[in-house]
Amino acid sequence: MRGNVSTAVTAGVALLLGMFVTADAATVRVRCETRGDRSKISVDGNNLAAGSYTARATSGGVSAMSGVQPAVGDEAEFDFDSDNNQAAGTTRIGASFIKSNTVLGEILDAGGSPIASSTVGCRAKN
Repeated sequence: MRGNVSTAVTAGVALLLGMFVTADAATVRVRCETRGDRSKISVDGNNLAAGSYTARATSGGVSAMSGVQPAVGDEAEFDFDSDNNQAAGTTRIGASFIKSNTVLGEILDAGGSPIASSTVGCRAKN
């Protein structure tokens, strides 16, 4: 009986720890927009550990990689844009980068491994 109680307690603690790890897992929010002459993508990571990250945006089998950015607090934000008047740190992409109005956005750790990803439909503007 004593072994069964110990096993049950250990399993319960492991389950609780798993819930805490899951609650703090890295997440990503991807937003994108197309116009006849422009593609614009934001890949924003949240619940990130201290460190440096990159982002990858993929559409129609073509990918673009951002530069490296440190997490500020637990967040890192990456922008991809075809507009000529880009903010500093924005990764340049072609005006027709977004295909089929769909983008996969990923946050990658310092080793280049994806830690969070999301595929979204893009808003089309005229």
